[in-house]
Amino acid sequence: MPTCEHIANAGTPVPRTPEGCEECLKRNSPWVELRLCLSCGHVGCCDSSEYKDATRHFEQTQHPVIRSFETGKEWRWCYVDRLMDG
Repeated sequence: MPTCEHIANAGTPVPRTPEGCEECLKRNSPWVELRLCLSCGHVGCCDSSEYKDATRHFEQTQHPVIRSFETGKEWRWCYVDRLMDG
């Protein structure tokens, strides 16, 4: 499976809000699934969620790689190269 430099060099940060999406928790809104930024540990909601906070985080920070923050899901996604690993 192809990978990219961003995924190959992605970190393993501690989740900043392991209990859920950082922004949704503040606004008391629901989410569908969670994503973890592998640059800073931001936990955001997926694009199936109303606010798409994981993608919004990438757009604001340019942190390139997220991983699923769901039990049993091991994939990573690079926004820059539009590649999935795992």
